[in-house]
Amino acid sequence: MSADVLAVDGITRRFGAVVANDRVTLRVRAGEVVGLLGHNGAGKTTLVSQVVGLLRPDSGAIRVGDVDAVADPAGARRRVALQAQAQAPINGLTPRTAIELAGRIRGLSPRRARAAAEELAAELDILPWIDQKALPDGGGLSGGVRRLTSFAMTVVAPTPLVVLDEPTNDIDASRRRRLWDAVRRIGDEGAGVLLVTHNVVEAERVVDELVVLDRGKVVAAGSPAALRGSQDTDLRLELQLHPGGADPSEVLAEVPVPVARRVRTGRRVLLTVPAAQAAAAVAWANGLREKGALDGYALAPATLEDAYLAVTTSESTDEADASDEPTASDEAATEEPSRA
Repeated sequence: MSADVLAVDGITRRFGAVVANDRVTLRVRAGEVVGLLGHNGAGKTTLVSQVVGLLRPDSGAIRVGDVDAVADPAGARRRVALQAQAQAPINGLTPRTAIELAGRIRGLSPRRARAAAEELAAELDILPWIDQKALPDGGGLSGGVRRLTSFAMTVVAPTPLVVLDEPTNDIDASRRRRLWDAVRRIGDEGAGVLLVTHNVVEAERVVDELVVLDRGKVVAAGSPAALRGSQDTDLRLELQLHPGGADPSEVLAEVPVPVARRVRTGRRVLLTVPAAQAAAAVAWANGLREKGALDGYALAPATLEDAYLAVTTSESTDEADASDEPTASDEAATEEPSRA
């Protein structure tokens, strides 16, 4: 038996002239949390819909464990627990009842389903609302409690593959941390988890591997450390530009410290610099601010966001990309190569 609980090979899915997924390949192994990252509209939910049999790919193969998900979507679905992007329809139910029912449907005994509902409610900090009924039109329970209830319904019983599509929508910061901890626990207990999100910073702390989608294509894949492509001691110098103001880092030769990566998105410029050059970097940025050339600046450890923005931007000054023509939908962002 394969160690992969999910194997996606060369999946392509079109909607008319739009290619939503373009030869996408990824793996999720038992005990592994794989993050599927991408902007809104990158093709993440389309891919999930094919994994669980709601859409059929135009080409390519999907296996959930040893089941061909294209030939036998019902068999594949029995091995997958999905939290969809939309809220679960729990009107008329309390979180306790909804979680217990999900557990019973997935084969738990009444006693184990009751215990699991209590355990998950405590883990996610929704015990004060566990017996409060969800009402129509969003009444009775907040969007965050509904979302956490949906997550608990998804993970209440052990499943080889758990697919979570934007699980932190509507959830406040403190409970988002609890949910991320629960995701990591589920992976550590042996399930394969495919985590679909556009929240790069928060996802980094729980995932083992990352797959980045941009306009339907896989543009990067690997561990967070590999995708960062920088040393743990590297720092991020963020320059905040004035509206319509010049970018003082546009010519890298004029930056007084080595720059491993430069990414611009909107009025932010992110420079990856060595920690040993922190004092010089701050002195340069502070001088620019005092002269009125910057709105502000910040120095912090380098994060996955820098690499993510670099691979999902539409324009590059690299010579290899110089002949590419930008499209009307391209975002105003640039990356520049390293300077020694």
